[in-house]
Amino acid sequence: MKFLRQSLFLLALSALSVATLTAQTSTWNIDPNHSTAQFTVRHLAISNVSGNFTKVTGSVVLNEKDLTQSQVNAVIDAASVDTRVPDRDKDLRSPNFLDVEKYPTLEFKSKRIVNNGGKLQMIGDLTLHGTTREVTLDVDGPTPELIDPWGNVRRGFSASTTINRKDFGVVWNNTLKTGEAVVGDNVKIQIDVELVKKKA
Repeated sequence: MKFLRQSLFLLALSALSVATLTAQTSTWNIDPNHSTAQFTVRHLAISNVSGNFTKVTGSVVLNEKDLTQSQVNAVIDAASVDTRVPDRDKDLRSPNFLDVEKYPTLEFKSKRIVNNGGKLQMIGDLTLHGTTREVTLDVDGPTPELIDPWGNVRRGFSASTTINRKDFGVVWNNTLKTGEAVVGDNVKIQIDVELVKKKA
């Protein structure tokens, strides 16, 4: 009988722990209509050229009590690249750069989040051009919850980092007679996402 009472107590305690953990977390979907991933790269060593990936999807599990315990998964449609120049976009989609037919998506999966002097940093695996490497993103947000006119609960956050495209196998380039590269190696990335809370 004593063993049965102990077993029931442990079972109840386990259920309570799961319920408490569930109450602390919430699941959010990335709204692709209000989210974008922007990149900036040096052109001819004299100016910056920017573009966007217009199709960003994914989900976020937020731990309301401790944001460092949250999780982020995002998927970017590589073919959605848009630099406002059709010929350049075609080149970026080609095997010279993104090779979208072979590698149709870019993916990010967070592994841990740290609080660095009051600022959040998200460390995770970025898969680009078929290569996966760990990257660190500086995070701004998440913003407070807001209810939109249709009753959806929303919030947002931004994240930024800089990568070397050659680390991901994107190595094509030309050089001018003076030696300057047509396309820079370092790529600044800025991700802005709007989240919609998943309804129970």
